[in-house]
Amino acid sequence: MTNDLKARSDRINGEMLDTIDEELEMEIDDDRLAKLLTEIAEHPQPATLDRRVYFKELLRLQGELVKLQDWVVHHKLKVVVLFEGRDAAGKGGVIKRITQRLNPRICRVTALPAPSERERTQWYFQRYVAHLPAGGEIVLFDRSWYNRAGVERVMGFCTEEQYQEFFHSVPEFERMLVRSGIILLKYWFSISDEEQQFRFLMRIHDPLKQWKLSPMDVESRARWEQYTKAKEIMLERTNIPEAHWWIVDADDKKKARLNCISHLLSQIPYEHIHHQEIALPPRVHNPDYHRGPIPEQMHVPAIY
Repeated sequence: MTNDLKARSDRINGEMLDTIDEELEMEIDDDRLAKLLTEIAEHPQPATLDRRVYFKELLRLQGELVKLQDWVVHHKLKVVVLFEGRDAAGKGGVIKRITQRLNPRICRVTALPAPSERERTQWYFQRYVAHLPAGGEIVLFDRSWYNRAGVERVMGFCTEEQYQEFFHSVPEFERMLVRSGIILLKYWFSISDEEQQFRFLMRIHDPLKQWKLSPMDVESRARWEQYTKAKEIMLERTNIPEAHWWIVDADDKKKARLNCISHLLSQIPYEHIHHQEIALPPRVHNPDYHRGPIPEQMHVPAIY
């Protein structure tokens, strides 16, 4: 019996470590990339949070996100979080950490591609409305309707009339969402000129990351000042009492992730939801059941 208990304890510990390893894998990737560019560009990484502190806080905050998820489901809340910012600002990284421990049926990510020809003829907000949450759901927009105030404006993908109409419409659109019961949070991830340059170089030199660097991203480097002006106008004209903009200092990725998640949790008052204890039913054994053999050719080769 003692051996059985020890084996079970070891198995449980192994499963818990494996869960933590999911985050460790991403951290290893960050480290690999940082070392790569340090060699190539002689750009040493600044000191950041101690790894143990970062992991401890991240896991604690992810535990709170699970509690928030239960609260949202229990009270049928509707939550929308917008993540905006320059290319390579770290939006995707924080979204991954938010969703990592959550139920994808409850918390989902929406990252829309460029509009189709048909969508261009629709009401501008129409394709975003289709992705809004029902009761008990959280939707994270990896870029949102604010594309019109940013990339579309800078790259000339919309007319001056469409641009001005957006600023006329978006406050009313967001007030309407809030009146309908949606909790709306808007985050802008802010990075410096030098940090974006550094992260773009990382993507150029890393074959695992090159897919992230689109021709539009490359063009955005040349238009840094135009994007800055567009951002300033956007924040000034769309920061309304019903839906504030929140600025995340994102030059340090780890701090940005923790700060954003902590702030998100602070914006939705939630409490722990008590669940009924789950008891597994006894396994039913049928003496007539015999598990048949699986043909060898159906097995995935055990290379590892």
